[in-house]
Amino acid sequence: MNETDVVKALSALAQETRLRLFRLLVVAGHAGMTPGRIAEALGVAPAALSFHLKELSHAGLVSTEREGRHIVYRAEFAAMNQLLVFLSAECCQGEPCLDIQNTACVNC
Repeated sequence: MNETDVVKALSALAQETRLRLFRLLVVAGHAGMTPGRIAEALGVAPAALSFHLKELSHAGLVSTEREGRHIVYRAEFAAMNQLLVFLSAECCQGEPCLDIQNTACVNC
């Protein structure tokens, strides 16, 4: 992940509704959620939800997949993990202290 991608991701997450939305999709895991379920869980109007999903999608943090008549949104765990690795890559004054193999969720 390069600095431009990191700025996009952090900008997308720097808004309360989008942060709550992303965290909701992380909890949903690989099953993801439909817009109706997301709107209900967050109490967000459909038009506002669409805007927030678009912002997260453009940042690479959310993906979509059509399942029959429904669209399912999922958190992009690889992007989330890459963001975390980028942010912590030079911790401890540049000394190697982070085991990169253990930074990703084992269930993702």
